[in-house]
Amino acid sequence: MDEFPVKGMDAVVFAVGNAKQAAHYYSTAFGMRRVAYRGPETGFPDEAVHVLESGSARFVLRGPVRAGTDLGRHVAEHGDGVVDLSIEVPDVEGAYRHALARGARGLEEPHVLEDEHGKVTVASIATYGETRHSLVDRANYHGPYLPGFVAAEPLVAPPARRCFQAIDHCVGNVERMDEWADFYHRVMGFTDMAEFIGDDIATEYSALMSKVVADGTRKVKFPLNEPAESRRKSQIEEYLEFYGGPGVQHIALATNDILASVDAMAAAGLEFLDTPASYYEDPDLRERIGSVRVPVEELQKRGILVDRDEDGYLLQIFTQPVQDRPTVFFELIERHGSLGFGKGNFKALFEAIEREQARRGNL
Repeated sequence: MDEFPVKGMDAVVFAVGNAKQAAHYYSTAFGMRRVAYRGPETGFPDEAVHVLESGSARFVLRGPVRAGTDLGRHVAEHGDGVVDLSIEVPDVEGAYRHALARGARGLEEPHVLEDEHGKVTVASIATYGETRHSLVDRANYHGPYLPGFVAAEPLVAPPARRCFQAIDHCVGNVERMDEWADFYHRVMGFTDMAEFIGDDIATEYSALMSKVVADGTRKVKFPLNEPAESRRKSQIEEYLEFYGGPGVQHIALATNDILASVDAMAAAGLEFLDTPASYYEDPDLRERIGSVRVPVEELQKRGILVDRDEDGYLLQIFTQPVQDRPTVFFELIERHGSLGFGKGNFKALFEAIEREQARRGNL
C-alpha cells in the first residue's frame, strides 16, 4: 500500500522581486498563459501573485508589494527562486500526518480554503533550505487556481502552440545529498530512480554527485545534487554561494517538439547554453544514439543534446540562468521512451556550464 500517494506536481511557486515583470517574461519567453491573480486590488495588500500555465505545468509568481515582509526578506537574501514545489495529493490530512510521523517538519497544518468555486485542502512541510512542499487536494475545486484568486486575462497573446505541456522533474542543489534522499524515502515513500557519481558526472575541473528520487508512478521526480571534491568551484558550489544555501537549481519542462519550442523561445529572447561543434562531430555520438526523429544537423543548429538508454532516447537543452544571479535555470526535454536524465550528455553539459562560470569569474 502506498502510504503517501501523489497525483503529480501541482505548481512551482517562485519568490520574485517583481511579479508583474516576471509574469510578462514567462508569458513572452516561455509562451505561458496567465490565468489567475491575487494582490492588493483583491484584498491581499502584502504581495502580488500571478499564476501562469502551459498544459499541466503551473508557475505561481509571488512578489512583495511592501517592505518588511518575509517574502521580501527571502528575495533579498536569495534572489528570485523557487520557494515551493507543490504536490497534488488525494488525501492532504493523511499525507501530512504520515510525513510528520516519519520526521518531517510541518509548516502549515491541513486546512480548507473555500469560495464559490468549491473547496481546496492545503498543508505544507519543510524540505531542503527554505523550500517547502505544499500538499494540495483540488478535486472539489473548479476555480482558476485557489480560493482568493480571481481569473486573469493573458498578459500577451498566447502562441499558436504550447512550448511545453508538463513539468518533467525538479532538481535540488543541497549540501548533504544522502540525507535528503533519505528524507524522501522515509517521509514520502519515494524510491531511487538513478544515481550518478564519480566519472559519470565530472569534468577536468569540477565534480558533483546526484541521486534521483521519485514516487512510485514516476509522476514526481526530484534529482538531488551535491558538490564533490574537485580542482575548482563546481556549478553546485556556485549555486549554493549565490543562492545562499540549498534550493531548486532547475526545472525540466516536457515538450513534444523541442525544435519548435527552442525556435520560438529563442526568438522571444530566451538564452540557451551553447554546445560546441565537437559534440556533434564526435563519431561515437551517432553510434551511441542510433536513429532519432530529426537529423543531427538540425539538433546542432540549436545546440540540442541527445542521449539514448535501454528504453529509448531523449532530446534536451538547457537555458542560461533566468535571473541576474547564476542560480535557477530551465531544461527542455523531449522523451522517446527514455526514462533517464541524459547521462551521456553530462560531460558536455557541465563543460558548457563551466564556460559560463568562467565568463562570470566564478570557476
